[in-house]
Amino acid sequence: MTDQPPRRRDLRDVETRIDDRARAASAPSSGVPRDDAVLRLVGVSRVYGSGETSITALAGVDLEVRGGELVAIMGASGSGKSTLLSIAGGLQEPTAGEVIVENRALSSLDAREVARLRRRSLGFVFQDFNLIPTLTAIENVALPLELDGERRRPARRLAEAALDSVGLDEKHDAYPDDLSGGQQQRIAIARAVVGGRRLILADEPTGALDSVTGEAVMRMLRARVDDGAAAILVTHEARHAAWADRIVFLRDGRVIDESQRESADVLLRTSR
Repeated sequence: MTDQPPRRRDLRDVETRIDDRARAASAPSSGVPRDDAVLRLVGVSRVYGSGETSITALAGVDLEVRGGELVAIMGASGSGKSTLLSIAGGLQEPTAGEVIVENRALSSLDAREVARLRRRSLGFVFQDFNLIPTLTAIENVALPLELDGERRRPARRLAEAALDSVGLDEKHDAYPDDLSGGQQQRIAIARAVVGGRRLILADEPTGALDSVTGEAVMRMLRARVDDGAAAILVTHEARHAAWADRIVFLRDGRVIDESQRESADVLLRTSR
């Protein structure tokens, strides 16, 4: 059996690689100032198994997402999109490389600290919503705050504001099963951003929705990013990727191309 690469690395080496990459990158064409990077992946790889039966899901991926930026990840099934999102959210550890969220290397944190970081800084939006059916909309949104120690009344106030921001001001006390798919996904977005979370990770959030509702959900996600959040969107749909500032294409666990959104259609054809 081959030795696994070390999980911990000298952060000075990591920062050197990030600085080199930043100097090589061109400035955003829009000229809009960006915040410091909320998420950085540096040389991230993920290998399952070992020896001849091993499967490489990600291979040396570098990615940086800044506040006020929506990055779409595209690629065929099995290209590594969901693995990338899972590692970015601290749900899996990379085999090699480093994940840095708000300037904190996840490899330097223990399991409890990673869980705390997820509760306070990361919001997940899934295709199947992942709402608790026995809780109302406001209870679903307030739950992560209460789990993090927030008192019930302040948590509900923050949940109310988050629901209002996605147009559900009259649905606070509704149960998920009494709402449409689009309304349930709005609850999921509200839950993802409540409490000032700065990083949103969305895995095919429009996959179970019709085209009109899907566009409405994308408009809301875009609005949260414009308010300063950083977001990664995994999608198969070029029309949804068009809402992003940048589109990254994966194939066989590697970044094969990336572009600003105006070039998405051309890159999508050439990456197939």
